[in-house]
Amino acid sequence: MQDPGARDPKAQEPDSPAPERSQQETSAQGSFLEGPQPLYTGHRQRLRERFRKAGAEALPDYELLEMVLFRAIPRRDTKDLAKRLLARFGSFAEVVNAPDTRLREITGVGDAVVTEIKLIRAAALRLMQGEITSGPLLSSWNQVLDYLRAAQGFAHREQFRILFLDKKNRLIADEVQGEGTVDHTPVYVREVVKRALELSATAIILVHNHPSGDPTPSRADIDMTRMIVDAGRPLGVTVHDHIIVGRGGHASFRAMRLI
Repeated sequence: MQDPGARDPKAQEPDSPAPERSQQETSAQGSFLEGPQPLYTGHRQRLRERFRKAGAEALPDYELLEMVLFRAIPRRDTKDLAKRLLARFGSFAEVVNAPDTRLREITGVGDAVVTEIKLIRAAALRLMQGEITSGPLLSSWNQVLDYLRAAQGFAHREQFRILFLDKKNRLIADEVQGEGTVDHTPVYVREVVKRALELSATAIILVHNHPSGDPTPSRADIDMTRMIVDAGRPLGVTVHDHIIVGRGGHASFRAMRLI
């Protein structure tokens, strides 16, 4: 006979309480069940932190371009596309200034990417334009030249621009009067002077670009400029300068004693 106090070896042991899981183990299991995070997520965070702490100077062109593409491509790595854009166009500036049609030739570039790139260019130009409108234009000449080169130095077609100034040489208006081909833009002397009178401008600065990159004035550039000078003088409109911009720099008619 079995002792009433003895345990029946065939009896089931009561279930022991399950050991408590640590928060770290639970978190790890949750991550495992949800699947691994995309690799680009951590990369983007590291880039942003480096940009915040060290500034744009700490990033090579392709990483800065990656960051520009983050919003346009929220769920895919942007490094490969950034490198392919730079390989095609040659530099960050060339990418930002590339025509929409050329950008779309790159696999992976759609409306969102084009919009983001053009937004960067527009913001940069707006900032530079704001810097030259705060006072007399001629007192910040280097900033004016920087703005003009950024605005049209990379253009693939010739553009004819006029800066209209008041009697204190402050900017009244900045207008592109026409766009032509890769080596010619039609300029109508009468229309240039007429527009200056409409805006009550007492001085103008003529600007156009040479898509070839060489800003050296042509004979046609010189003749056209002298015609505008002669037409404006009796009406009280002075031509301060004619600037030609290109990838290789700029040329000033006044500095070259051509006006």
